[in-house]
Amino acid sequence: MSKTNPGRFFEDYRLGEVIRHAVPRTLGQGERALCHALYPARHALNSSDAFAQACGLKSAPLDDWLVFHTVFGKTVPDISLNAVANLGYAEGRWRAPVWPGDTLSAESEVIGLKLNSNRASGVVWVRTRGVNQHGDTVLDYVRWVMVRTRDPNATMPETAIPELAPALGAGDLVLPPGLDFGDYDFALAGEPHRWGDYEPGEIIDHVDGVTIEEAEHMLATRLWQNTAKVHFDATFREDGRRLIYGGHVISMARALSFNGLANAQLVVALNGGAHANPCFAGDTVRAWSQVLDRAETARPGIGALRLRTVAMRDGGRAGALRGEDGRYLPEVLLDLDYWALIPR
Repeated sequence: MSKTNPGRFFEDYRLGEVIRHAVPRTLGQGERALCHALYPARHALNSSDAFAQACGLKSAPLDDWLVFHTVFGKTVPDISLNAVANLGYAEGRWRAPVWPGDTLSAESEVIGLKLNSNRASGVVWVRTRGVNQHGDTVLDYVRWVMVRTRDPNATMPETAIPELAPALGAGDLVLPPGLDFGDYDFALAGEPHRWGDYEPGEIIDHVDGVTIEEAEHMLATRLWQNTAKVHFDATFREDGRRLIYGGHVISMARALSFNGLANAQLVVALNGGAHANPCFAGDTVRAWSQVLDRAETARPGIGALRLRTVAMRDGGRAGALRGEDGRYLPEVLLDLDYWALIPR
């Protein structure tokens, strides 16, 4: 009897099933240093204990996307080891800061299933929850992924498609306890722009670009303990290329967005996201953002921006997203919709 795990196939999932994921992960300053080495990340609240303390926190929390990638990586062996593609995200919320020394674990509930017409694959929706060592939820989100079938002739689960909110409202956002931008130092943060300086509809070209290398992608994906075959095994795809983990593109785009959004300090909600086209080593990634909405929060001095950040490979241009046929342009790699906190 084999003791190895081939991963789940579409017909292995059951609606309402709750999957506890291995292996808990204790995060430390090493993960922060590696994250900052991999991406040009410079947001002050995640970089400086002194800056974070001046903003009412006990120290600098770990980067929001570092937390997301860690929780996401826990789910891969059970959810997307045999995935064709990760299709989207919804209803994501960061509910509590994660500090160096915290241990994260994850579990997912299957909330939707739909077999594709070719019976070679199906779509699986899961709601994933990341918790710390105290049992507190630090992050939850929905994602859906296309998973291969083991046997196209097997009996398949009945179709169930979940109803998901197109976006979270400002009232759904969870602000870290104690966060206070009353003594915010704009000079140390790197830019003078505050909440009122951004207008819905405004497009920001983040200017800079980074060429993706195989070495950094492999290091990042191992750092998040993401075991998806498409990222490691060059024989898994017909073209013989390793697909860059979509989260690597997310973190790169977030880091590049510093130039123009340096004061969007914390990502607190993920409304939606699409990995529009595959990214490979050698691609040069650039980013632009559009302000979708602007909202007050219940905390004086703290505002929220709803942002669309788009990552594109060379050849793309700021503001260009879809062609006349409504499809994403081939240069677009990522279309990400999220809320971030910024001083008012």
